[in-house]
Amino acid sequence: MENQRDLFVMARDKMRTRHLALRTEQAYLQWLRRFVLFHGRRHPRELGASEVEQFLSHLAVHRKVSAATQNQAMQALLFLYRHVLKMQLPWLNITRASQPKHLPVVLTRSEVRALLSQLHGTTWLVASLLYGSGLRLNEALRIRVKDLALERGELIVREPKGGRDRVTMLPALLEAQLRAHLARLRAWYEEERRRNQPGVSLPPALARKYPRAGAQWGWQYLFPSAAL
Repeated sequence: MENQRDLFVMARDKMRTRHLALRTEQAYLQWLRRFVLFHGRRHPRELGASEVEQFLSHLAVHRKVSAATQNQAMQALLFLYRHVLKMQLPWLNITRASQPKHLPVVLTRSEVRALLSQLHGTTWLVASLLYGSGLRLNEALRIRVKDLALERGELIVREPKGGRDRVTMLPALLEAQLRAHLARLRAWYEEERRRNQPGVSLPPALARKYPRAGAQWGWQYLFPSAAL
């Protein structure tokens, strides 16, 4: 039997072969560790449906977690047993966390204008893209130069939640600001090349096939970090 450390490594590797999002991977691994600790550090192979039910019910009854949190924990455990341990769990009989009913909070146009008026520079541009192009924050921060099609007023969203790329609109009001931002970014990029700084990160398979692509203009992040 593999030790628990090896099991977590196997689980992480399996998640990456299935292209789970990094945050999903981190959350799943956290739940797996909490599951093991809850049952006195026993190996998951020694545990089964009864122990999974106990843990998930404990989250709802004693920890008072939300339904979404409990469901995430359940999905992490199902992933472990199905895809890593190759064990099928029977139907789980658990106490479900209550599902709160909240109306979504939607800002009015005037509230959005008031909010954006308090922002400046790159922060304003990112927030404007979130609102005008319907992006999640991580989607906006992962935009690369090549994903912009200013002439067509389009933006390609790569590796979004759910894993399916999509095309969305670029607000016409942001075109001038985006072009000015690209000009400043290009000057910074040229300076980085003169200083022989490393390029940006790439998907692993692409990085192996095109090892120099990370230093090419099109692959640069639209909103790069201020530090390596």
